[in-house]
Amino acid sequence: MVKIRLKRQGRKHRPFYRIVVTDIRNRRDGAPLSELGYYNPISKELKLDKQAALDWISKGAQPSDTAKKLIEKADEGGNLIKLESVKRDKLSKKAAEKAKATAE
Repeated sequence: MVKIRLKRQGRKHRPFYRIVVTDIRNRRDGAPLSELGYYNPISKELKLDKQAALDWISKGAQPSDTAKKLIEKADEGGNLIKLESVKRDKLSKKAAEKAKATAE
């Protein structure tokens, strides 16, 4: 079975991933059948050939959960994009009470 998954590169505590097509029997960092692009989680950069990824999926390749999310976010032209980081609106109990008091 063929899988689209991430191949970890970079040094310790500085991950960098290549998005690759590989056989499931290969190791995570083994030789891939094809390289589709890369993802840098630190700078939130994503460059992925979306058309090639969709071609592999049509041939029966199964994307991993993370690879599926990245394929959905990728640019149609295969250009480099900068993903936006999600900012959570989580407040402490004290801050939530204060915001509630000022809203009333």
